[in-house]
Amino acid sequence: MILASAMAHAQHNMHASVRHDTVDNSANPGKVNTVVYHLYITDTIVNFTGKQKHAIAINGSIPAPTLYFTEGDTAEIYVHNNVKEETSIHWHGLVLPNQYDGVPYLTTMPIKGGETHLFRFPLVQSGTYWYHSHTQWQQQSGMYGAFVIRKKKEEPMREYTMLISDWTDENPYQVDRSLHTATDWYGIKKRTTQNYAEAIKEGYLKTKITNEWKRMMAMDVSDVAYDKFLMNGKPENEVTELKAGDKIKLHVVNGSSSTYFWLQYAGGKIGVVANDGMDVVPVEVDRMIIAVAETYDIIVTIPDDMSYELKATSEDRTKSTSLWLGQGMKMNAPVLPKLKYFEGMKMMNSMMKMDGTMDDMGMQMSNQVMDMNSVMYSELTADTKTPGHIMDSIPGMDMRSTTPKNMVTLNYSMLKSPVKTTLPDAPVKLLRFNLTGNMNRYVWSIDHKTVSETDKILIKKGENVRIILYNGTMMRHPMHLHGHFFRVLNGQGEYAPLKNTLDILPMETDTIEFAPTESGDWFFHCHILYHMMSGMGRIFSYENSPPNPEVPDPAMALKMVYMDDRMIHPQAKISLESNGTDGEILISNTRYRFQTEWRIGLNDRSGYESESHFGRYFGKMQFWFPYIGWDFRYRKTNGGEKNIFGQADSKDNRKVFCAGVQYMLPMLVIADARVDMDGKLRFQLSREDLAVTSRLRFNFMVNTDREYMVGFRYVITKYFSLSTHYDSDMKLGAGITLNY
Repeated sequence: MILASAMAHAQHNMHASVRHDTVDNSANPGKVNTVVYHLYITDTIVNFTGKQKHAIAINGSIPAPTLYFTEGDTAEIYVHNNVKEETSIHWHGLVLPNQYDGVPYLTTMPIKGGETHLFRFPLVQSGTYWYHSHTQWQQQSGMYGAFVIRKKKEEPMREYTMLISDWTDENPYQVDRSLHTATDWYGIKKRTTQNYAEAIKEGYLKTKITNEWKRMMAMDVSDVAYDKFLMNGKPENEVTELKAGDKIKLHVVNGSSSTYFWLQYAGGKIGVVANDGMDVVPVEVDRMIIAVAETYDIIVTIPDDMSYELKATSEDRTKSTSLWLGQGMKMNAPVLPKLKYFEGMKMMNSMMKMDGTMDDMGMQMSNQVMDMNSVMYSELTADTKTPGHIMDSIPGMDMRSTTPKNMVTLNYSMLKSPVKTTLPDAPVKLLRFNLTGNMNRYVWSIDHKTVSETDKILIKKGENVRIILYNGTMMRHPMHLHGHFFRVLNGQGEYAPLKNTLDILPMETDTIEFAPTESGDWFFHCHILYHMMSGMGRIFSYENSPPNPEVPDPAMALKMVYMDDRMIHPQAKISLESNGTDGEILISNTRYRFQTEWRIGLNDRSGYESESHFGRYFGKMQFWFPYIGWDFRYRKTNGGEKNIFGQADSKDNRKVFCAGVQYMLPMLVIADARVDMDGKLRFQLSREDLAVTSRLRFNFMVNTDREYMVGFRYVITKYFSLSTHYDSDMKLGAGITLNY
């Protein structure tokens, strides 16, 4: 065995070196080269933002080392788990035996702490791919790296691998939990709350009211407020050994957990030559968006003896990361303007029905015919109206050109395979998937069902699988199929491009197809990490597959797979004010919720009360919540009151079980109707967290027991607020509110 060149890893600052060996078969050309890597999962201290954070990483490096191979090699990769928690590695985009795909419990058992797992598989392809943990949120913590397979015979050319990613100093579990608790703290951090004061100031009050009338929360482009965006683990990188006229091939990987990136180059055109590892007929563009989990090979030219910026800007345009090519005076790439959220909200209002579903108004959009940023977020950089724009037919929308004249933006219809990709003649298994979601509760699904709520989809060799995907949500979804490439029917006929990850935009319909040639179970899911963990996916299962030697107990293992989208998300709020204390604790998952709330006054006249509910959400948008529960309360009063229905009111001395139903009304108001075991009725209206300003929130409650409450909360941090409220029982109070 000989030690391979360290040049392939020079771009990484590693705390521990990666062992990389190659079996030298030069004396025996009939044998296949075996390239051996040793990857070590270790505890690591990182600091990307001036704040130290504990993380687990591969070989002490974030991102992990880039693994380089040549087509036809056999990869032999030893993963040594030197931490206490279990982990996994998925080889994204690789066609390989099912047992090595790396999805914990589905195809490969997780690697326990202290264990070593060997992945050994032939490389039957070439191109740019990547690898990452598929265990819960470990990818967000930095467990990802690039995987480049060079062609056997390829013209020599300068090359550089750039892995773009997003970074948060927050614990990724807390990010996921926060998204499920409907907090808009990330909107506050990004200054994108779209509050009422801002709506009035910018002349969009009607738009804001219409948005909430249709039961939609403030829109966003990226759910998380990231602290930093990285390229190869740094905010900026440079390749200086380039001069005027030089060309360089860049292996671009979007290894982020939830961020799309716009790529722009200060030195001119971007030549796209491959996507998701597969060659395409070269096409030149001025800018391109790279979806989560996509890879591109691009070629750029250094036009002069200066340093040119290749900038990757997050889709929400909050931050960017850059690669500088060449040396000399720095030439900056264009700065993308801020998004106009109220313009996007206005369009959303036109596209959304009152029941929460999308209204495509008869338009069958496909193949990314619209540019997400230039349609949803109208940035007027030119005054001339774009004739025949597909969005002009939306009432109230005046879509104008948002990019300079002759600016070319990459979309899928431009991608063409250099070779025919037609499938063999075979019967077609047609599947229709509607991508669905509930932004208010952060539940993401297909056909309104999560992975754990559906059976595996059976496929078999000898048939072609065609999938028609419709995105009925207001967010993009990068849908990834493990272990296979699919044709994207984009108008290129026999030369439709091959991909493994499809970016599908809101209100868009796309068709993909593939010929099943493998065996076992394969995951198909949205590659936004928090959407996948919420349930947006399906499992394809080959009929009559032999047992997977890596999964000895398939029934138990499948239950473990289902646990991801059945995860429980706790939430709590405690107010400590001058008139007493009140609060609530919620424990919920995709469908079920347990809630207990309390109010404790400072004296007998203020009294105490505790009310709890357990129920299940129903309906496509989960507007309905029937429940059972109990209600205990006491306060010292003169008695004799009646509720609005004329019944003797027991609100001051009550010990009952109850049953009821909650329903979300327009303006995000919760209507609650219930009856208790004594036959007493109560109807209640309430609203939480109405954004008056970015940080000032209003809430109210009124019911037929003649109880009412109004209050304000001023958000200081994610977990701490100043608060005040007036309660019909506890009267006026002010203090602090703690949130979890």
